[in-house]
Amino acid sequence: MAGDYDIIIVGGGIGGSAMAATMAKAGRSVLLLEKSAVYQDHVRGEWISPWGVVETKRLGLYDLLMSAGGHHVAQHVTYGETKTPEEAEAAPLPLDAFIPGIPGPLSIGHPKHCQTLFDEAVRSGATAVRNVDVTRIETGKTPQVEYTHEGENHNATARIIIGADGRTSTVRTAFGIELHQDKPHHMFGGILVENAHGWNDRRQAIGTEGDFAFLVFPQGNGRVRVYGSYPLTDRRRFAGEDGVRLFLDSLRMKCAPENIHLANATPAGPLMSYFNNDSWTDEPMVEGGVLIGDAAGWNDPINGLGLSITYRDVRMVSDLLKENDDWRPDLFKPYAEERYERMRRLRFAAKLQATLDAEFGEEARERRRRYEERSKADPTLGAHAAAIMAGPEVLPPEMFTEERRKFVLGEN
Repeated sequence: MAGDYDIIIVGGGIGGSAMAATMAKAGRSVLLLEKSAVYQDHVRGEWISPWGVVETKRLGLYDLLMSAGGHHVAQHVTYGETKTPEEAEAAPLPLDAFIPGIPGPLSIGHPKHCQTLFDEAVRSGATAVRNVDVTRIETGKTPQVEYTHEGENHNATARIIIGADGRTSTVRTAFGIELHQDKPHHMFGGILVENAHGWNDRRQAIGTEGDFAFLVFPQGNGRVRVYGSYPLTDRRRFAGEDGVRLFLDSLRMKCAPENIHLANATPAGPLMSYFNNDSWTDEPMVEGGVLIGDAAGWNDPINGLGLSITYRDVRMVSDLLKENDDWRPDLFKPYAEERYERMRRLRFAAKLQATLDAEFGEEARERRRRYEERSKADPTLGAHAAAIMAGPEVLPPEMFTEERRKFVLGEN
């Protein structure tokens, strides 16, 4: 575990393990360091958008994820107070329409997802260590990592360190890379339920009623990840012993009567809530190091794009590393530029989505009503959905401007 490697990856979650497997298969020596001893359900992303599914295929990981229980979702329904349930369900959006050959988004349980990729990294030849405490990271011409494992201290050097250790990244801090964040604008909570067999396991859904907005992503066999948005001023709404029941009861909505199958389902994991906001970095690399996934900045979870972003990061960085022997920071400029613009566009899409779905009160309800009416006459108002489903690069630049935002929301 000590010694010299081509690559040291700090963080053995989805991004880190996918990167370790990819680079080990390419013949590079890889040390993968993971803090946890066992992967736990912490209410992390489990939904991969169609453009993210494309990235898993380009990495050669798609079949592996399907064999581990990957579940494609075929249709989308938007519920709400501006329409009857029958109107909402009359014309579900087909999710195989965004990218040819991709049957729709892919859902897979987070702990199983992590373990599957970690095991693949090991099978591919990476040296992978769990229950690790990283104590020092040094970049520059001779990158190195010091860490403890089972009471022993270790020191390893590499040509490059890859930070894949999530939102509170210690690698990002060690690299001296600044993280920018916008202000939180609503709360977001989630829980995994099982025995929701009455819910159509090929249908995802969103909807807003009163002061609660829900998102539903089935994983198959009656398992469903349910999320909810609610006001910042009500941040402790689901705290305490009754929190889980209160959260599930919030799903009992007139606009979405099928939600009863979710409200009556069995909790299969913890309920966790957090602020919804975006973050980004200007350049996710330094001499001797590069960041991927949430360590490099994340999109507002209302878009559900954390995994898609991570898989593209892995694919872009691994392609650069495989195709070049000079791993100085300039190598990663195409990645940095693409990612910066990608995250900018996704911030725009998230801001629109949050304004439409996760603002509450009479003014917000009226905004949704006007949007629904105008969308019937001009379906292009919902074009930002293509950025979420097919990728932010599929739309022209003028679709990500302040003028466009005002037009979509009817503020012109």
